[in-house]
Amino acid sequence: MKINSKVLIIAGSDSSGGAGIQADIKTVTALGSYAMTAITAVTTQNTTGVKSIIPISHKEILNQIVFTSKDIKPDAIKIGMLHSTKVIESVVKSIESIKSKKIILDPVMVAKGGTKLIDEKAIKSLKSKLIKRAMLITPNIPEAEILTKTFIKNKKDMIFAANKLLECGAKNVLIKGGHLDHKTVQDIFVNKSEIKIFNSLRYKTKNTHGTGCTLSSAIATYLSCGKPIKKSCELGINYVNSAIKTNPNYGKGHGPINHLNTMNILRKFR
Repeated sequence: MKINSKVLIIAGSDSSGGAGIQADIKTVTALGSYAMTAITAVTTQNTTGVKSIIPISHKEILNQIVFTSKDIKPDAIKIGMLHSTKVIESVVKSIESIKSKKIILDPVMVAKGGTKLIDEKAIKSLKSKLIKRAMLITPNIPEAEILTKTFIKNKKDMIFAANKLLECGAKNVLIKGGHLDHKTVQDIFVNKSEIKIFNSLRYKTKNTHGTGCTLSSAIATYLSCGKPIKKSCELGINYVNSAIKTNPNYGKGHGPINHLNTMNILRKFR
């Protein structure tokens, strides 16, 4: 398989391999691109929850981003877990030096098991300094509620929240609808000129750990290969749906999805 593009991932590590940097690398690789990383935190976790979080210093995060990108310039950047204001400021400073316009921001705030991953001061910094620099922001419903200080109960509320994020400077917003209790999952893409609703079947499974990380990395990968932003969202959603459908059913809690669902192994290696 030929490598199609280069993607820089700025996010936290997940020791269980289902989310964070590990899920990001698997996604970018499975979709045919080259993954580079800047680790923002090291977590000890498994499918049942997060045991501990060790933050990486903001100076070291900046060094990882700048030093890596000087040698291999990324075609797109995916940003995930950022745990403090200083880290956000360092990321802003570093991406300005790279001058990449293809930035996907996944505002990770709460782990699947409920552990909070970011403080209030950092949330304000994210809204004021980072959202406007991203081409796309991909919050789930709890994250969109935190960012917009609204309650989301339906499609109309999702669109309202997306428009509030546009007012904060976001160029494009994809609010993920998996947290709403409907038979069909609706992910809503919004910018100043259009609204697009992506409808997907809901699979009855608890194995959805890392879906947000995976989706944002998939979108970044498709974008890095030259796909338009809305098409990248569509393809990313399709990839995640297939990964959920074929999940390996690992762990006692919220298990991982199947990042290898796109790959065909040559017969002679089976």
